[in-house]
Amino acid sequence: MHCASLGEFEQGRPVLEALRSQYPGYRILLTFFSPSGYEVRKNYPGADIVTYLPMDSKVNAMRFINMVNPSLVLWVKYEYWYYYLTGLRKKQVPVLLISGIFRKDQPFFKWYGRLHQYILESFSRLFVQNEASEQLLNGIGFKQVTVNGDTRFDRVAEIAAQFQPLPAIEAFCGNHPVIVAGSTWDADEEELDHYANTHPEIRFIIAPHEIEAPHLHDIEKLFKHTIRYSEWSKTLKADPAVNTLIIDNIGMLSKLYHYATITYIGGGFGKEGVHNVLEAAVYGKPVVFGPVYDKFIEADELVETGGGISIETALELEEVFNELLQDRDEYKKAASAAAQYVASKTGATQAVTSYIQENRLLTS
Repeated sequence: MHCASLGEFEQGRPVLEALRSQYPGYRILLTFFSPSGYEVRKNYPGADIVTYLPMDSKVNAMRFINMVNPSLVLWVKYEYWYYYLTGLRKKQVPVLLISGIFRKDQPFFKWYGRLHQYILESFSRLFVQNEASEQLLNGIGFKQVTVNGDTRFDRVAEIAAQFQPLPAIEAFCGNHPVIVAGSTWDADEEELDHYANTHPEIRFIIAPHEIEAPHLHDIEKLFKHTIRYSEWSKTLKADPAVNTLIIDNIGMLSKLYHYATITYIGGGFGKEGVHNVLEAAVYGKPVVFGPVYDKFIEADELVETGGGISIETALELEEVFNELLQDRDEYKKAASAAAQYVASKTGATQAVTSYIQENRLLTS
């Protein structure tokens, strides 16, 4: 399985782990392009080998393919490497695209896109996230397409089902309303600080995208009454005025959303856009985020269903938080919409593994 980075790994992971269970006799090779993916998952126990994929060239591709001699290749979402994919096709190795998503501005759909279309012909099957992608592919003659959604829905559902309590977080939250802000950047924190500083009765949990010391210091300057998780977890004691917990580690975020009354997802005020909204929505909590989310179909659909709410200013943020905390019916509607949205989208992993089984791409 090849993944560009960590996000793509999380999309492919449910399929990889299902195949590990169903076909234990096979060895699994996991490759990355980005250090941000490899460095985090280089010790991932679900694969026999984790490595970088050598740069795309005719010599590198054929040497690597011949050395590995794969029975099946899973290519997650995007990053179409010409020599690898066409080389696999020449050797008649089945290649499946997992959680693909296509837009009409991509080269595949331009008048000059024949070379890119040739790359797509290397795939035995294209599993895509939405019907718009299927229609685009059908329009250029590709019929080996299955709309099965995004495997990340299966992953977040699995994480939620395996939830284990965090006693230190429970102790901090107590019986207060809780706002969990995950993957925040400077701009997000600047939108949140006034509300936190003027609502001492609410518990805020800030899990920043970057946990380097300078950024943590900046958060402590913005929020008046804070304590870091590393300090709180040792004694479970803090000044009574403290209402903001700063998470200064990596790996807890997906569990933190369980404790939220309302969730806030960072990134929506930056050019890259909002981070993973599904990790929060799966727990049936309203999801609030900034205005930059148009490249993320799950955020867009979450807004359409009513489970997600986009804000553009700190004033809008305060209005949304107040409404959700004070209007019980409105809160229940948003929370239910978030949960139902994720539940309705699970099953993508099963579609891929069923295809592999039915076409006997692997043998038990």
